[in-house]
Amino acid sequence: MQKDLSNYRKSYQKSELMETTVSDNPMELFQKWFYEVENSGGADEPNAMTLATIGLDGFPKSRVVLLKKYTFEGFIFYTNYKSEKGRAIAKDPNVCLSFFWANLERQIIIKGKAEKIAENLSDGYFESRPQGSKLGAIVSDQSSVISSREVLEEKLAALEDHYQNKEIPRPADWGGYLVKPTSIEFWQGRPNRLHDRIRYTLQPDYNWAIERLAP
Repeated sequence: MQKDLSNYRKSYQKSELMETTVSDNPMELFQKWFYEVENSGGADEPNAMTLATIGLDGFPKSRVVLLKKYTFEGFIFYTNYKSEKGRAIAKDPNVCLSFFWANLERQIIIKGKAEKIAENLSDGYFESRPQGSKLGAIVSDQSSVISSREVLEEKLAALEDHYQNKEIPRPADWGGYLVKPTSIEFWQGRPNRLHDRIRYTLQPDYNWAIERLAP
């Protein structure tokens, strides 16, 4: 089986990215771009991002997770600490995040180190989740092998009965990570594949060096 995709082509021409107009701090530019994609209505989940880790087997692995908060310090997402991604981060905290917003012809690539956030912050976010999401975090031993979906559904039903009209506690092995960026690259599609690529690199004095990369 094969399919030739060589004729799949698109001309990118919606915007530009110039050194003379970008912020000194990449988080300000990230916020600007995020607001623009959010207000454009063209992305179903603008906070969906790809997280890449180096697995315990030595292979890189990428999966989509949801960004739940960003600050000048970095990017926060939540997961099971004993999941495949959690165990990979425990061994090697160097990760990569990427966003692709096709409707605005933009992507952002972030390299950084992931670290667990404070437990009280994870508690606060967990409390804000819908009841079903809270129970789902308890039900799933994320990334472990299970015999069938029925196993999950039976466990969920039992927990729904158990926690009816009760507070649902955050599992000890579930919480947030903060990815502190060391490099953030902004990519804006341009005609003739001469795309704009601006990279910010964190310096020892905590300022950011700004460079243009060839497309």
